[in-house]
Amino acid sequence: MAQGAWEWSTIDCQKSHSERVALLRPIPYEMTSPVERSSVAPSDGRALSLNISSGGMLLLMDQAPEVEQVLKVYVPTPISVAETPTLAEVRWTRQLPFGKTNGNCPHFVGLKFIF
Repeated sequence: MAQGAWEWSTIDCQKSHSERVALLRPIPYEMTSPVERSSVAPSDGRALSLNISSGGMLLLMDQAPEVEQVLKVYVPTPISVAETPTLAEVRWTRQLPFGKTNGNCPHFVGLKFIF
């Protein structure tokens, strides 16, 4: 493990973080295909949401999607049986320095909702 594995850059920006709320739930998602690779079928799976705000959400995923990849995430609503599909763009990913499962390392994935 690299010594600097946990040395991620941080920006002191509490203003944009103040509206985040914890949301620990499994979130279904579908990866959309980039235009230049339209023959590739979309991939789907489940991630664990960690927090959410009006602008985006933080997921824990077993893979690292490409930055700028668009995902369709199924955000839970107050009615437990309803899930609202929402488009979100991957803004950043960070690999966790532990926990390999089936050859995959878990990643934090920051999403920005696309309105």
